[in-house]
Formats: sequence, structure tokens, C-alpha cells
Amino acid sequence: MVKENRIRKNEEFSRIISKRKSCANSSFVVYFDKRAQDHSRIGISVSKKLGNAVVRNKIKRQVRMMIANFYKFDEETHDFIIIVRNSFLENSFAENQLNLEKLIRKSYNR
Repeated sequence: MVKENRIRKNEEFSRIISKRKSCANSSFVVYFDKRAQDHSRIGISVSKKLGNAVVRNKIKRQVRMMIANFYKFDEETHDFIIIVRNSFLENSFAENQLNLEKLIRKSYNR
């Protein structure tokens, strides 16, 4: 995932979360809003409850890989904030990827 496709500023995270449009399952919470730029962007948040910095960075890398496998940034119409939940660690990579893809597809129907 290219850096220009990431949401990194706290103000942008807050703006999207404050819209209160979300979907959730056991592994993720996904907040979404119409895209603000010419391409969609994604922000990833991992709580300190999930582990130390090494574990959190590994989770972020895995989520970015999941997104790269199915998400087309130029074609999509939303910006997303993905919050990782505790049960992420209990599931396999394939299960988590399937859960994330279902949530993002579900958000388009709302």
C-alpha cells in the first residue's frame, strides 16, 4: 500500500469516525465516509491492548497485505478507518482477510 493511500493525521481519523458510519465483526471495526481526494485512502488503528510495538506493527503489516490483495484504490469510493480487535490474534490470516473483505463490501451497501 503506497503512503499516499494511507490516512495518517489524527484530524482525518477523527473526521471519519465522527460521521458514525460503521460496520463491525469479531476481528474488525470499519468506519467509512465518502472519499475526500481523487483516490480512496485507508487508516489502520491497533490498540496497545493487543501487544507491544513489535506485535502492533506486525498486525498493521498484515492488514495492509490483506487490503493489497483485494482493494483497488482508484476505483473505490470511500475512505476507511480499520480498527483491529482482540480476536484478530486468534484467527488465521485467511480468516481475517475474509472477514475484512466482507466488512468493506458490506459498507458499500449502507
